[in-house]
Amino acid sequence: MDTAGLEARARALAAAGGRRILGIAGAPGAGKSTLAAELVRALGPGLAVVVPMDGFHLAQAELERLGRADRKGAPDTFDAAGYVALLARLRERAAAAVYAPTFDRALEEPVAGSIRVGPHVPLVITEGNYLLHGAGAWAGVRPLLDEAWFVAPDDVVRVRRLVERHVRHGKKEADARQWVVRSDEANARLIAPGRDLADLVVEEDGFREPRPPRAHLPRTPPDPARPPGP
Repeated sequence: MDTAGLEARARALAAAGGRRILGIAGAPGAGKSTLAAELVRALGPGLAVVVPMDGFHLAQAELERLGRADRKGAPDTFDAAGYVALLARLRERAAAAVYAPTFDRALEEPVAGSIRVGPHVPLVITEGNYLLHGAGAWAGVRPLLDEAWFVAPDDVVRVRRLVERHVRHGKKEADARQWVVRSDEANARLIAPGRDLADLVVEEDGFREPRPPRAHLPRTPPDPARPPGP
């Protein structure tokens, strides 16, 4: 994919003033982390840093305690509220650095304090499956994003990537395919409606705006203590 247009769009977001947060969503294997890394390489670490949603995976021991280890990667196997709290903190662009967690695929565990977001970095790129998922605490993510992209590659390509990824990380090919069909694709169906909430849909042959672009105005999450209505 030619990312020049996406790079220009991200660069404009970084130059918009204050700190901006770009969210990149999509199904498992869509290429979100690859795109985020390419954008940071193009802009440079002084302008952008990646903070992945995957750093908020619950630890394996906690998943086993909750009885959710067999569907790791589902929405309720993450600390969604913690992720929202970090995004809100990152929006503030405080005088001190903020440290974010990452997910170590070799360990299959989150690792705290792994990513430093310096106070002068204007653009945080966050990527993950559930940025546009509207259920529970996940609903607090979208209001904190200045712009949201949805990566939508060909599903055949995406599934092949997923199987290859699971094999690289130790699964036998038959087990990897079974996991993709049972778990990853179930999650992909949950994620799909988020496409309609994106400012940009990124496909193999380019990208398009599903609706008019919005102004880059600071967002604030809804106040849970305030009742709905006027």
